[in-house]
This record gives sequence, structure tokens and C-alpha cells, in this order.
Amino acid sequence: MRINADFTQRAFAELSATSWVASPQTGVERMMLDRIGNELARATSVVRYAAGSHFSRHMHDQGEEFLVLSGTFSDEHGHYPCGTYVRNPPGTGHSPYSEAGCEILVKLRQFDAHDLAPIVVDTRRTELWCVDDKILGHYLPLHHFQSERVAMRKIAGGQTVSENVQAGGLEWFLVSGALILNGERIAAHSWMRFPVGDKVSVTTDVACEIWQKTGHLQP
Repeated sequence: MRINADFTQRAFAELSATSWVASPQTGVERMMLDRIGNELARATSVVRYAAGSHFSRHMHDQGEEFLVLSGTFSDEHGHYPCGTYVRNPPGTGHSPYSEAGCEILVKLRQFDAHDLAPIVVDTRRTELWCVDDKILGHYLPLHHFQSERVAMRKIAGGQTVSENVQAGGLEWFLVSGALILNGERIAAHSWMRFPVGDKVSVTTDVACEIWQKTGHLQP
């Protein structure tokens, strides 16, 4: 299976217009954003757990990272409410479930083999955020390994933000608010990926929050 597998091209998905696909576990569904492989795949997805659902124990031989978009995601290591960012490095495993239901943005099998730091960050903690005049808003770094950087951004309404996409590309997930890109209004819970060399310019008429990843896309 290959979905948005050409990293030299822009890719976009608005979740309200994307179909849920059943997983092997009852009560767990996925929206596939990019994917190379079948059930065992390099994948970016939004995963939805129905209340009381679970996924059987599994290992992440090439790592897993996720951001909780709604509800509370749980495993034997703890409970992760909405806004929590987690990295489970290569060689780790767990048995995930959700008591009341949740949705997560999850990326699988995309870690460098030497990137072994487990990370849990509550992005709702306002004291972790800093003001960054370069991005016209607030910034929360989540992870940095070699060229790869993961962060949250908050951009106020009435701003224009331009990006020259550097080596390794740029990936955004719009957590809240809205963006105007190429004259089109992009709603919350939309996913965007931009290749190296691309020029991105967006405007905001309302405040927005973005999960951002750079420097990670290889041909």
C-alpha cells in the first residue's frame, strides 16, 4: 500500500473529508495520511479508539510518536490526556486502550535507529511555551535529534507566516483554528506535508495551533 508516498510532492488531507478504515482490533479505526506498506508500515495516521476499546500488545521496532487530539489515551505506562505528546523509541512496546475514547495523531516506523530517548510532554502547560518573534507567535519545542525537530506553534489571528522549506521537508497538523493557504481556508484537524524547496505562505484570521515536524523526510 502506498498513500502520499512521494515525499517530493505536497500532500494534504482534511479529516472531515477522509474515510475511517477499520484496524485489526474491534473499536479502533484509522485515517491513513501517508503510508508505505501494509499492516506493518511506515505510516502517518489519525487513530480513533472507541470507548472501552484496546489494541493488543505490540512492539515498536522502529519507534512510535503520537499527539493526543481528544480524550485520553492509556497504556500500562500511564494515562495521556488531550494535548500530550509521546515518543516511544525503537525497541519499546505497550498495550494501548482508552476508557472513554480518544483520537491520536500517530507516526510509526520513522525513528532514526539511534534516537532512543522516551519523551512525554503535556503541551497544555503554558509555562513551557516561549514567545518567538520569528514565527509571529508562541513556540514549544518537543524533540530534536540530528536534523529532525518537532514542536508546537501558536499563531495569532491576523498574521501572515512564510516558510522556505529546508532539507528534510515540513509537516503540519492543524490542531485548532484555521489557516488560509493558496486562497483556501484550511479547517482544524487537517494535515499538510511540504517538500524541500517549497515556499509556503499562510494567513490566519483566527488564532491557530499547529503540530510541526521538520528535517525528517527522506526520498
